[in-house]
Amino acid sequence: MDLLAYIPSPSSGVIYLGPVPLRGYAFCIIIGVFVAVWLGGRRWVARGGRVGTVADIAVWAVPFGLVGGRLYHVITDYELYFTDGRDWVDAFKIWQGGLGIWGAVALGALGAWIGCRRRGIPLPAYADAIAPGIAFAQAIGRWGNWFNQELYGKATTVPWALKIDGDADAGRVAGTYHPTFLYESLWCVGVALLVIWADRRFRLGHGRAFALYVAAYTVGRFWIEYLRVDDAHHVLGLRLNDWTSIVVFLGAVAYLVISAKKVPGREEVVEPAAAEDGPVGPAPVTGASGEAPAESDAAGTTGVGTTGADKAGANETGTDEAGADTAGAGKAGAVAAEAEPSKKP
Repeated sequence: MDLLAYIPSPSSGVIYLGPVPLRGYAFCIIIGVFVAVWLGGRRWVARGGRVGTVADIAVWAVPFGLVGGRLYHVITDYELYFTDGRDWVDAFKIWQGGLGIWGAVALGALGAWIGCRRRGIPLPAYADAIAPGIAFAQAIGRWGNWFNQELYGKATTVPWALKIDGDADAGRVAGTYHPTFLYESLWCVGVALLVIWADRRFRLGHGRAFALYVAAYTVGRFWIEYLRVDDAHHVLGLRLNDWTSIVVFLGAVAYLVISAKKVPGREEVVEPAAAEDGPVGPAPVTGASGEAPAESDAAGTTGVGTTGADKAGANETGTDEAGADTAGAGKAGAVAAEAEPSKKP
């Protein structure tokens, strides 16, 4: 029976730009990474961080995440690469698909931790900033499965069914199936929007925005996994990824509850390296009277700060032609500083 409507699958997962092959799966992963870094960077700066920090740490997190995602896939589906008739070299062909989000997040977090330590910033604050970006990256990356015609669901005749071409080598049977790649993509977009809203509404901090992303994602992954028909290991009647979703969900919820009790509120983002370049936002007022801290002048006496007004007063009254001494210049600077508020960079 022909359907009146369905989602067609691409005839090829490769687009050629001249002699250069551009694989759809890899392209989706790359675009997702760029979106995650861009959005994470904006959120990090909004929290008081420096421009470029998220990208610098991503240099560590992304490669670790790709390796972790591939390792999880190869370990949990080892029979695809290390059984009779299989070529173990295929385990390195990441462009053919096969990235486990659990391994990607776990090892990516390790890479991010290394990057954060090098920058002297807390990992939980960084994780909160990039959480919705990761969800958007997953939403984009799932379209790579569409290019590869993989990870679809049960057979169906709904109008949004995904048409799959038959391929004996890939183990595909021609027909129309639930587009689980699309379900998960839309779910991830919803998770990203949920985290952004909750973060603004409740000022989540200390890793709780990231924990919310993890908990919300696992809920969707659980029911989407139920629809999939690709081969998977089962434990007590459930697919392995279902059990992983349950364990990770419980861990994320436990972190949310315990963290909220131990460290309520949102931490202030302070980057040690930022002190060399000056404050990111308005400079904090120092001293009980709101004046700038005192510094020693050239003559060894104590002036009242090094504001532009002090320097102007010193130049006008501290010259030899005017006969004023250095102490007089310091006093003139103090009067000028009181008359005109200090201008900080």
